[in-house]
Amino acid sequence: MTQRSLYDLDRSDWGEFLSEEPAFRVDQIFNGLYHQGKELDELTSLPQTLRTRLRSELPTALQTVTQQASDNGETTKFLWELSGGARVETVLMLYPDRATVCISSQAGCAMGCSFCATGQAGFERQLSAGEIIEQVVRARRVAAEQQPPRRVSNIVFMGMGEPMANFDNTWAAVQRIHDDMEIGARHITVSTVGLIPGINRMAAEALPVNLAVSLHAADDDLRNELVPINRKYPLKDLMESCANYFAATRRRVSFEWAMIHDVNDRISDAQALAGLAQPLRAHINLIPLNPTPGYAVRGSSRNRVRAFREELERLGINVTVRDTRGTEIDAACGQLRAGHEATPVSRPQRRSPLPE
Repeated sequence: MTQRSLYDLDRSDWGEFLSEEPAFRVDQIFNGLYHQGKELDELTSLPQTLRTRLRSELPTALQTVTQQASDNGETTKFLWELSGGARVETVLMLYPDRATVCISSQAGCAMGCSFCATGQAGFERQLSAGEIIEQVVRARRVAAEQQPPRRVSNIVFMGMGEPMANFDNTWAAVQRIHDDMEIGARHITVSTVGLIPGINRMAAEALPVNLAVSLHAADDDLRNELVPINRKYPLKDLMESCANYFAATRRRVSFEWAMIHDVNDRISDAQALAGLAQPLRAHINLIPLNPTPGYAVRGSSRNRVRAFREELERLGINVTVRDTRGTEIDAACGQLRAGHEATPVSRPQRRSPLPE
């Protein structure tokens, strides 16, 4: 069993852990670790003996393997090693007045999406709530050290793993990020390839965070190939779950669409996607496919991405093309690999080709 880390404990756990200390110690720790973002050794309001005990019994979970910057320092990828040797990645993206952190929820992924490097590497283990939270804490420190300093304002669960397959720990992390790191629900996005039970559970929670669905195909035949979990949770059921989420939270759902040349980037694909998005008033994020070793396809050309976007806009769909940051350090969408070698994957084929 993995040892509990410094960020695994919630307020109730801390109360029990510090049962022989004055009650205000919990507030001191939460204020220092979460609100101020300090290291344990910087919490000088705590007695030295207590800090020594905490270092011994509640170590941090993430050991830095590499930290690489690109895009003139605006994108940083962190590779962490966890207890047991598993590795995960986090990406910090800086903007002029803020920062976004893309975090992992699992080491590896069991969903097997054919165009994703993480999916090619397979699943290793779940991350604890503390291991998820610590990614934000560590990236936040780096953002604060920039010139000028940046405030982390947005969290996206779009790193390694399927958050809905690790729901309890993912949601515990969401609550701590919201309550203790004071990042609002509308600035937290949880992504899924379409695990309906997780979407339904999240719809019943009190925090109306943003839901992003990695769609990538608007017909079941193609989606079965690109996103195998579609065989269990087909599009009709998934769209119903998304509609229920929107009704419960009033948060507009986003559909993620990796643009793959001659696979899902035709005008007819855009029209089919619009048919799914219109009833939900969903937002579409088009993602130029990043090169992934072992995957025998290429991303759509700029002209095709532009034509696809323009067709969606013509049909009244709100659409953006995601910035392809971090490509040269393998930090862009679909590239998070944590040092694994990819298994070669063949090019997906349409079973029923659609006309242009």
